[in-house]
Amino acid sequence: MTGRIVLLGGYGAVGRAAAAALTGRWPGEIVVAGRDPAKARSVPGTVPLRVDLRVAADIARAVTGAHAVIMCAEQSNARVAGACLDRGVHYLDVSASAERLARIERLRGRRSATAVLSVGLAPGVTNLLARHCVDVAPPAPQLRIGVLIGGGERHGAAAVDWTLDGLGETGPSWRMRFPEPFGTRVVRRFPFSDQYTLPATLGVERVATGLCLDSRSLSGLLGAPGVARLLRRPRLRLLARDLLGRVHVGSDAFAVTVSYGAVSASFSGRRQSRATGLVAALLATRLDALPRGVHHIEEVVEPGPFLDELAAEGFTWRPPEYDQR
Repeated sequence: MTGRIVLLGGYGAVGRAAAAALTGRWPGEIVVAGRDPAKARSVPGTVPLRVDLRVAADIARAVTGAHAVIMCAEQSNARVAGACLDRGVHYLDVSASAERLARIERLRGRRSATAVLSVGLAPGVTNLLARHCVDVAPPAPQLRIGVLIGGGERHGAAAVDWTLDGLGETGPSWRMRFPEPFGTRVVRRFPFSDQYTLPATLGVERVATGLCLDSRSLSGLLGAPGVARLLRRPRLRLLARDLLGRVHVGSDAFAVTVSYGAVSASFSGRRQSRATGLVAALLATRLDALPRGVHHIEEVVEPGPFLDELAAEGFTWRPPEYDQR
């Protein structure tokens, strides 16, 4: 277990969390790469590297000779994944974009290294909870996922942009039961990638993922008429992006829950960016033991032991159990 691990976009909230976790677990060099070397230098225990993901030569220089690359940016994901697999470099991707992950899935024939997709909280932990539920429950027609995010947490620019994009793709709402203190909440369908990939990996006919915020009043805005149309105006989008980056209403708590038939499971805690970074770091340390090729996390990781290890970092998880109501 040696070599260099490169975090592309590694000075955002998720990248910083992954770097912090790796500094205590990985004996090799940890490189934080991005377009702003000053931000990269501010991540303790790491080496900065200037990389522009729009430039193929920069990508090649960053990944060549690395043990693994953790992709924390939403730019050129398939190009970076291809560059890694061409060079025998492992690849992890924290993207929640179904479109980006679908492009990487087309590289499944390349088996010189391991690429794991759906790495993080949602997707990621949600995928593992879903597999655990499907493994223990009788077949059911639908699997539902609920994601509750605290509005008080500071998120990176990529996460803010993805959320703003997602407001144009919201769908129907339904109720889901989260662990205490949240209880039953209304979630609205949001374009998390897990609902598009799990039907293929788990053989479930229908999957739907819904989002709510810890603030009930802000949650109501997710499906408010006209929000998506307004955000298509460049000036209003820039204003919303700035506000989401600076104004934080609510706590930094999060919870995800999965229901499949009469079985449900959940995972909760504080700072979902830290949870995502820890998932990436824990996976990075075991890549050599995973099968080669392109996989989603639930295809190569046993849910129970992994979630036990993750929960030991200060989170709470409830294994699948039958609904007693």
